[in-house]
Amino acid sequence: MHKGLMNIVRRIEVAELAGVSEATVSRVLNGVGPIKEETRQRVLEAAERLGYTPNAMARSLARRRSGNLGVVMPYLPKARLFSAHYFSEILSGIGSRAREEGYDLLIIFRDPDGATDVEGLFRMQKIDACLILGAKEEAEERETLRRMQEKGYPFCLINQHFAGESFNEVDADHTEGSYQAVRHLLEQGFRRIAFVNGPEVYSNSSDRRAGYERALQEAGLPIESDLLFAGNFSRTSGLRVAEEILGDLNRIDSIFAANDRMAIGIQQGLRQAGVLPEHMPAIVGYDDSDAAEMTSPGLSSVRVPFYELGEMAAARVLRLLEEPEKNEETPPFKVRLPVELVVRASSVKNN
Repeated sequence: MHKGLMNIVRRIEVAELAGVSEATVSRVLNGVGPIKEETRQRVLEAAERLGYTPNAMARSLARRRSGNLGVVMPYLPKARLFSAHYFSEILSGIGSRAREEGYDLLIIFRDPDGATDVEGLFRMQKIDACLILGAKEEAEERETLRRMQEKGYPFCLINQHFAGESFNEVDADHTEGSYQAVRHLLEQGFRRIAFVNGPEVYSNSSDRRAGYERALQEAGLPIESDLLFAGNFSRTSGLRVAEEILGDLNRIDSIFAANDRMAIGIQQGLRQAGVLPEHMPAIVGYDDSDAAEMTSPGLSSVRVPFYELGEMAAARVLRLLEEPEKNEETPPFKVRLPVELVVRASSVKNN
């Protein structure tokens, strides 16, 4: 590589000299968004003084030519994917950071019949970096990610982690979130707590189960298999679980569901079956979606910072492109963001 390219001034140096944020420098140099003229001039003068030349060719070389940030999305037939709280919030965070950095998003839907060729997009220089949503704990998935890592492709998993692997990951502390939810139910005096989980191929499902079990064990309560139910994160699966537990409401006093959609489906299913409000079990969901506040009673839920997950994942993976020669020396990043239990009427005793 040419010596001049090896010594390109970093954007953070321009930001420090101009007295602004890196994001502001990026917006000025990429012509994105409204910027005060005084601020724009300060950034341009700092860039000129430091010899920072973000012309189109330099950006193309530094960003491996495409200017696209790939986002791998799961294939969900007949699902309103972008209206789902989880995906809309994460994508908003990704899009916000990508725009600040002057990148476009290339959305890639997984192939329902086989592996998605993300490697091919890197080889053809259609994407510079990639964020992966919906990764599963499957042998083929692990092997694909290992191969991408060996080839040095910059990618990051969002809301998924693989035990024993050194992939870049940005996740939330779902074990702690589940623990908080079950501890809350225990503190309300509930002891027969049913758990409705998502598919085990997702790490956040196993994390939530770990938090559920930890809370019960600390309370001296056994893990009972007849209190464990399987869903698929859809409202429909919540309706199905409601049918399953309908005959057991005399022994189930509360329910923790691994997401709000399933929790709302359970609420609806029990109401449709004629369960009166005073006989409704306490229910806690997960995600704290907009719908949690609109249910009646309001749904207690664990708030997950999905927007921040997307924003941070985009920022961290794009940072890898600034100094690619250092990537082999830099250890993979593994970020866990905190979550927060939001208590509403659905889980408070005597409500």
